[in-house]
Amino acid sequence: MEQPLFKIRARGKFGFMDRDGRVVVEPQYYHADDFYNGFSRVRLNDRLVLLDTMGRLYLHHLFNYIGFFEEGLARAQLVRRWGYIDDKGQLLVDVQFEEAADFRGGLAAVKLGDFYGYIGTDGEFIIHPEFDWAGDFQAGLAPVRLPDGCGYIASDGLLQIELPFQHCFAFQNQSAAVLQDGKWGLVNRYGQVLIRPQFDYIPDSSNGDFFEGMAMVRVDDEFGFITEQGDFPVEPRYTAAGDFSEGLAPVGINRRFGYIDKKGANVIPLQYQDAGVFSEGLAPVQLRNTWGYIDAEGFRVIPGKFEWALPFQHGLARVSIQGKWTYIDRDGSIVWQETL
Repeated sequence: MEQPLFKIRARGKFGFMDRDGRVVVEPQYYHADDFYNGFSRVRLNDRLVLLDTMGRLYLHHLFNYIGFFEEGLARAQLVRRWGYIDDKGQLLVDVQFEEAADFRGGLAAVKLGDFYGYIGTDGEFIIHPEFDWAGDFQAGLAPVRLPDGCGYIASDGLLQIELPFQHCFAFQNQSAAVLQDGKWGLVNRYGQVLIRPQFDYIPDSSNGDFFEGMAMVRVDDEFGFITEQGDFPVEPRYTAAGDFSEGLAPVGINRRFGYIDKKGANVIPLQYQDAGVFSEGLAPVQLRNTWGYIDAEGFRVIPGKFEWALPFQHGLARVSIQGKWTYIDRDGSIVWQETL
């Protein structure tokens, strides 16, 4: 298993280090993404280029845009058309589509001409373009837009569910979000409405996305949570909220933050200025204008001395000390710090 790499910054440029703070890729790029499925993307001459964990660039083609790898392929745009590249950076599916999505379950939604269909990993159409819009396959079903609403198709292209809503989102386990007039609700795999559209749709937010079986909802600027079965264990009553992680979710009322469990019980009092999600047993919290970390019992494990703090990943967390990017371990010891 490859060791994780962590993005570092020095003098305005980005590179990567390993878990022990050893620099693997010298900071030299003005843009670099975190590694995902074995690759980062860096920017060269206004083009995105693949970077592997050895620091090697894949320069076979220079694309306007490269997506992240899913199922061994990544979508890539050249001028205004899309195709797919393999993990060697070679163009496997020729650029020909107006739009292209990631592969899910061996299929990817693409737009050719005026309609959407699905191709396999060889670039051949499995489901020919016939839909006004098409989304990702999840759990054997994919959302599509129909002339009089939306619905879900199986991998053979046959319509399984037809619904009178403006938009359908991908399934997550046994339920999926649907949208109507700026509100979203929930349906099950039989097409039954679990919750009618009533929650505020927030662009670029996790509308109907479930984390540990719970989805955040907003009604009249107040947040609560629902389950995949459509139950309402946490009625909307908070002025701010974050997603569930490790059994807890950050919530806030009037700029005071704490944590609740999946039954809605307030297990860590609302006493912080801000709070992040739990990861690897710890969560970043802000108190008296500095950030530190607490455990799931609410005990301060790493004292507040940072200007900002991110959740732990692979045993390290990125924080800011006097404006410098800094990585700390679970003891709060510095593993690496930026040179300005």
